[in-house]
Amino acid sequence: MAKSLTGMPMMSMPDLISIDPLEVLPSADVVVPGSKSITNRALILAAQAEGEICLEGALWSEDTQVMVDCLKRIGYRIEVSEGSGDPSNRRIKIQGQGARIPGGGSGRAPLELFVGNAGTAARFLMAFLCLGSGCYRLVGVERMHERPQRGLISALRELGYRIETENDRLPAVVYGGGPKQASCSVEMGNSSQFASALLLVASLGGWQIQGPEDLQVAAPYVWMTAQMVRRFREGLSSFTIEPDASSGSYFWALNGLGFPSEKGVRVQHWPQSGWQIDAQFPHLMEGAESVSRERDLGDSIMTAIVLASVGSEPRQFTDLGRLRLQECERVVALRTELQRCGVSVSEEGDTLRVQPGRVEPATIETYQDHRMAMCFAVLALKAGGLRIKDPNCVRKTFPNFFQKLAMPAPHGVGAVIRDGRTGAPLLSEDLVAQG
Repeated sequence: MAKSLTGMPMMSMPDLISIDPLEVLPSADVVVPGSKSITNRALILAAQAEGEICLEGALWSEDTQVMVDCLKRIGYRIEVSEGSGDPSNRRIKIQGQGARIPGGGSGRAPLELFVGNAGTAARFLMAFLCLGSGCYRLVGVERMHERPQRGLISALRELGYRIETENDRLPAVVYGGGPKQASCSVEMGNSSQFASALLLVASLGGWQIQGPEDLQVAAPYVWMTAQMVRRFREGLSSFTIEPDASSGSYFWALNGLGFPSEKGVRVQHWPQSGWQIDAQFPHLMEGAESVSRERDLGDSIMTAIVLASVGSEPRQFTDLGRLRLQECERVVALRTELQRCGVSVSEEGDTLRVQPGRVEPATIETYQDHRMAMCFAVLALKAGGLRIKDPNCVRKTFPNFFQKLAMPAPHGVGAVIRDGRTGAPLLSEDLVAQG
């Protein structure tokens, strides 16, 4: 049984839940946790600083906890305490050690680091650990071992580092070689995280990184990385992490379900930095006939795809290739589960076309993917009879998502969430996702 920071035991949700549809959409101003993408980048950058940096509003979820756990295991002193803004936020103080990366094992006994299914942790740490002096073995869950790493591994080898892996995927053994004045090219077809991983430590490593085009404009998340690197070069003692725009998309999407509402649902402190491409979601969740995963939205395009099933016009969603390589094969998963609900969806190449229509009762498979669970939870508030498997998978990025959904207005929308097998309504304390 999981425990909170105070040591009190916390119950997991049932393995199957149902959500009653709303009759009306209340006016609400919702707070969402800090950005996962920014939190894990900030942790790597703070570790490279000279002295202590305090990260305010840091997300505390499965993906960020594995990053903190790995840094602690390497030898960094990190203090985690209750944060502000949202119950899933933390204040994280990390004692940076500059160019010195502590810890590390030997070639015969590498230091093993578990990254779960966190792509940011796996890739950022792989590049970071090259600057160490020891030997490290990165491992994760089965799906993480299936996800691509070749573009990053090839770039690191070009820089002169030794990475041992059977198939250019995890598990992988990284042999630290310290800084090297070297250059490499990086291929980002499968993930822009390859370029971000290199950029996060390029200055400390003495690396010159070349891509197919200007890395800072090649992909939105790479641009985010470049902006954060600049900020941390200013010699910060504290850094505040803005709310997660991808997580906020689920609450903005409630306004597109067709409920009459005077004010609708808003997300407080909506990001204004321009770092998160999903901050564009409120403008693109409806209306645009075609939406691109490369140019228009990041992971929140999944929210838009599910929302299109109850829209007024057919919509198409393009450039979805990278979704196939993430927590699950998301293109197939979205098509399969929408069709399970009776929605007309066609898949052609990396494009999905959604024809709005009546949503039928169904039991949704989430494929251990947090975003599948949250997208279809939104749809359940409009369409009756939807049950969601494995709701605890939202612990990856938004552990209190269902609790937030169930909170009475103005902090939530008062959703009634039930045990999917017994029909019993679940209490607020039962709606925090656990492992």
